[in-house]
This record gives sequence, C-alpha cells and structure tokens, in this order.
Amino acid sequence: MKNIKLKWKSSEGVHSDTPLREVLQQVKNSKISINEAVKMISQEFNSHEMDFASIDVHRDERTFIPEIIFCEKKSLEQVTKIARKIYAEKKIVIGTRCQVDYFKKLKRIFPNGTFSKDAQSFRIGKPLHALKKGKIGIISAGTTDIPVCEEAAFILQSLGAKFEKIYDVGVAGLHRLFSKNDKIKECDVLIVAAGMEGALPSVVSGLYHQPLIAIPTSVGYGTALNGLTALFAMLTSCSPGVTVVNINNGVGAAAAAFKILKLIEKGSS
Repeated sequence: MKNIKLKWKSSEGVHSDTPLREVLQQVKNSKISINEAVKMISQEFNSHEMDFASIDVHRDERTFIPEIIFCEKKSLEQVTKIARKIYAEKKIVIGTRCQVDYFKKLKRIFPNGTFSKDAQSFRIGKPLHALKKGKIGIISAGTTDIPVCEEAAFILQSLGAKFEKIYDVGVAGLHRLFSKNDKIKECDVLIVAAGMEGALPSVVSGLYHQPLIAIPTSVGYGTALNGLTALFAMLTSCSPGVTVVNINNGVGAAAAAFKILKLIEKGSS
C-alpha cells in the first residue's frame, strides 16, 4: 500500500474533508484499492489504547483543539504516561488542573516544558499553529477570578492565539472597565470571568459588540454557592449574546474563543 497519511487540512491550512475526497478520488481512478482507502481512513481515527486511558491524538485535526490532559485525580504516573504518548505523536502536550508538586517532577522528565503555577497548567513543546488574525480579550471581575483567566490564557497561548488580559474591572468599581475601553474594542472575542453575583458579563455584553463567553467562578460568600449564583445569573442575563461555560471552566472558554477566531480567519482567507 502506498504510504499516504491522511490529514484533515486543506492546502490553505484549514481543516476540512478535502483529503477524504482526494482518497475517494484515488479509489475512483483505481490508484488505490477500497481496502487500502479504508485502512488509511480508519488509521486516522485510531486511539492509542492504554490500560487506563484511550488517547485521541488526532483530535486537533478534527476540531482545532488537541486532547488536553485533565490532571485532577490522575496520578503522576498516569499523567506522565499520557504525556509521553501524546508528545511522541504531536510534539506538544497541554495539561490543566495539575498539582503544583507535580511540576518539578514533570520538569525533570520534560525539560522543555512550560509550567504556570497561576494557571495550574503546563505545556510540553512549542505552541500549536499560530493564528494570523484576531485577538481575544480576557476580562476578570476581581483579582480572585484571575486563576481561571490564567488557565484560559495559558490554553490560548499554547494554541497560538493572541490575547489581552484586562483584570479586576468588576461592577463594584465600574469606572475601571471604562478606563480599558480602547483595549476592549481592539479585541475580536471576549472572555469574561466573574464570581459573586456574576454581573460583569451582562454589563460588558450590553456595551460591546464582540461575541462574549462568560465564565462563572466559585468566588463569594455563602449564597454565592461556589459559583452557582454566578452561573444562574449569567444564564438568565437580559443582555442578548452572552454564552456561558461551566463554573471555573477556563479551558472551555478558551476553546470556544479560539474556534471563533479560526472561523474568522477562514472566512477572510
């Protein structure tokens, strides 16, 4: 069988079904057999099976977002084994919710790793495909919301996206938000994190035109209910266009923002 590796990218670098069409065209033109085509296609969807994990190494080729190791509740041995396998295939590994005491041990194993205590995240290898256009604004209501924003920023940096951090501009002192007006207007997508009553995303959405992804954080006293109050407030926002991810989900917000920028880039190319 010819050594052809299927890649879910077009000649312009945009993920698509073009290679699949090319394979089918080769079958039509009798350049490869049906069995060869089936093997080529199925290989792209194979997972790397381990006794405790099934690693989806081709996820970024389908979705723009690679498989990210969620380290919480995983042992160091499990994180290391998964990281080795992904790195062997992709030359980049991203991990989140990583225990701080893992960092030093992982650093010895992967000396080319980048570790962020603030984001509780790490990256092994260089960032992925850089976006040529667009910038994401990452806005926090308070200082205590910053760790979630740092997780989102770390993911965006690893994916190769440009971003602007705008921190501690919550509704208790709304003039702080207005002082960042020019920076916010320069962004194409906004991520807004807030705890307590979760009001900031509604305010920002009512002032600016960009797509907005809200992150409720588990910050606040008593009836903040570990982020549930902020979550409900954001879901019931009267400002149209507020999209909400789960509590403290910086990864989800970063992934959504990145995909929006990829579509913008695709549409303008």
